[in-house]
Amino acid sequence: MVQSSSSTSIRQSLSAFVVLLCILTGFYINTKSTQSQTTSAMSTAAKNFVPRAIQKSFLAVEQSEGVGVKVRRSIGTLNVRNFTPFLMLDHLTKGQGGFPDHPHRGQETITYVLSGAVDHEDFTGSRGTIRAGDLQFMTAGKGIVHAEMFNEETTEKPEIMQLWVDLPAELKQCEPRYRDLRAEEIPVAKPDDKVEIKVISGESYGVKSLQNLAYTPLCMYDYKVQPGGTVRQEIPEGWNAFLYVLHGGINVNGKKVDQFNACLFKPDGDGIEFAVPEDGSEARVVLYGGQILDQEIVQHGPFVETSRDRIVKAFMDYQTGQNGFERANNWSSEIGKRKISFGGN
Repeated sequence: MVQSSSSTSIRQSLSAFVVLLCILTGFYINTKSTQSQTTSAMSTAAKNFVPRAIQKSFLAVEQSEGVGVKVRRSIGTLNVRNFTPFLMLDHLTKGQGGFPDHPHRGQETITYVLSGAVDHEDFTGSRGTIRAGDLQFMTAGKGIVHAEMFNEETTEKPEIMQLWVDLPAELKQCEPRYRDLRAEEIPVAKPDDKVEIKVISGESYGVKSLQNLAYTPLCMYDYKVQPGGTVRQEIPEGWNAFLYVLHGGINVNGKKVDQFNACLFKPDGDGIEFAVPEDGSEARVVLYGGQILDQEIVQHGPFVETSRDRIVKAFMDYQTGQNGFERANNWSSEIGKRKISFGGN
């Protein structure tokens, strides 16, 4: 009885050990297999990444805007009137005044302060300041009147990017709104020691931004790339995309794109690829992507509609203070009354 019990115990122990060994071995094999599949998938994705071809690249020429302001405008010129959903991109490089009271309808604006600070005020009573690294997403909707002036207490010279984006036709009569995005709210991706990405809107290298910043689906990234660095940025199908070089120079599909140049891409392909040459200097690049809107674009100044008749109506509404512009009657901003000195740039 003792021998039989001992033998049974040994067999049970061996059986348990074999089962455990099989489980562990199977687990190890499965884990290894999963890791191999993941690595393989990543390698395949990298290997099969098809960069979008360049549609057009050109220098953004400096021009005067607002009061005492110089901008380099890329989108919104004879080179590119519009590139749905994008209507205009200004790179403000010099300024001492700003943009006193003016209206908008039918679009969104995205203001990105690279240096300096900007005060804003509108006819709803909203006012505030966005500083270096901050962004402001403003939806004009059915109508807004506001002012944007350089902050008087900030000694740093302003450098600002402002993008105008079309609104889907069904949202052009929405209520106006603001969303300030502070620098500390913007996540950063660092895929390697040569690339740093501020993920303002969208996803890059697994890092996701805050959501619902704009009504029109968008992505926006701010890259700092060291010599020898390469960026591959996926762009959703059915979206347009373009980049603008703030500083330095990059290679895009074998083509050199220098400072202050914009580069627009064709819609086919997985995304955008660019690199900084080994013998180059640090580059700073802003990339924008947006869902193509299948609608007419009729723009006159700060009003963006889908027909000429609606543009005429927008002007009438603004002049008569109705249909979204009721609060414009007898309103003027405080910041727009500032005295501006033009002693230099």
